[in-house]
Amino acid sequence: MSIARVTEIKSSSGKSFDDAIRTGLARASKKLKNVKSAWIQNHEVLLDDNGKIAEYRVQMKVTFILTD
Repeated sequence: MSIARVTEIKSSSGKSFDDAIRTGLARASKKLKNVKSAWIQNHEVLLDDNGKIAEYRVQMKVTFILTD
């Protein structure tokens, strides 16, 4: 039997939502062992003073296995 844990993270990128997701998962995989899945909970953009997108952010729940 396996025991899993879910942790919530927020990641950002100046390029795209996809890049924010990939960056966040890459970082999570370095810090957490056995990352198995992610659920993208929220998308958010930050605007600059001219109303253009300055940053893409995602909030996600990452599942990883503690034991096998």
